[in-house]
Amino acid sequence: MASDLLDKLNGIEQRYEELSRLFMEVGDDYQRAAELNKERIDLEPIVDRAREYRQVVDHMEEARSLLDSEDVELRMLAEAEILDLEPQLERLESEIKSLLLPKDPRDERNVIMEIRAGTGGDEAAIFAADLYRLYSHYAEMRKWNIEVLSTNEIGIGGFKEIIFLVKGKGAYSRLKYESGVHRVQRVPVTESQGRIHTSTATIAVLAEVDDVEINIPESDIRMDVYRSAGAGGQNVQKNATAVRITHLPTGIVVACQDERSQLQNRLRAMSILRARLFEIEEEKQHAEIDENRRSQVGTGERSEKIRTYNYPQSRVTDHRINVSTYNLTGFMTGALLDDFIDELATSDEADRLSAISEEAFAESDG
Repeated sequence: MASDLLDKLNGIEQRYEELSRLFMEVGDDYQRAAELNKERIDLEPIVDRAREYRQVVDHMEEARSLLDSEDVELRMLAEAEILDLEPQLERLESEIKSLLLPKDPRDERNVIMEIRAGTGGDEAAIFAADLYRLYSHYAEMRKWNIEVLSTNEIGIGGFKEIIFLVKGKGAYSRLKYESGVHRVQRVPVTESQGRIHTSTATIAVLAEVDDVEINIPESDIRMDVYRSAGAGGQNVQKNATAVRITHLPTGIVVACQDERSQLQNRLRAMSILRARLFEIEEEKQHAEIDENRRSQVGTGERSEKIRTYNYPQSRVTDHRINVSTYNLTGFMTGALLDDFIDELATSDEADRLSAISEEAFAESDG
């Protein structure tokens, strides 16, 4: 294990040293200098751990060489040092493997979140609004900004659908684990008999993409304009400013009506469409690499129930990692969401490390 890992780390260290040399020689080409420096900074944590790891490996080999010594005291010292070094090696190997995992290029992007009421009628729409408030609180805690792109409200404070942009460093890296079906169990305000109802809302988390990344020919879209409607369906504007865009090749439909101008609604609708098409392409690539894995924890299918919010028990349970909290009120303020996300990220990393280990074993066995 140690020799294989050291061989891999040798190549990374050589690249790091080459980047350092090239950076010093680049001159006035600031764009090239920035590119070289970024790659160098990305490799730096791995190189630091690699050097520490190599030092521990050298000490371990030196200690093992003393195990055959005729000097009893020297042998005992060597055995004690080996016992001390073994956990250090395991820790460093684990840290290096984590650092070597391929990073999701979308992690630093802003995200477009889509929350849709599922089964449960008005109660599902109210739950969708509760989830929107949860993520609004969470974004505020992280100093991120939220911009509502599209809403379809019902008259009692709920959403059949709400689409919003979360702007902030690393937003996708945290919120990508929220994609899936969320289930609520509680007594609705409208329930006179005090019976517990089960309702659902579906969340999609999409990385924001630029125009240049997803080029959509005009011939691929149909745009319809109509007058905006408020809650309850009443028209709120005399001019046709609402926009509905249909992507003809896929049949995806995006509608935006919250902005005052047709142009603004069109720009927002195109932003959402690009994010959805980008997600489709990403899922295709993941399927080609490994049809049994997805970019999200679990199977990643949006039909999968990922979390239950049980109000009578004040319990929130994430079914992917089997973790619960009995402080539902605190959770809905966003204060406890990071605890779940950290567990999900750890589980995801463990799954990816396991997949890499299985591939390595298969290659060596073959």
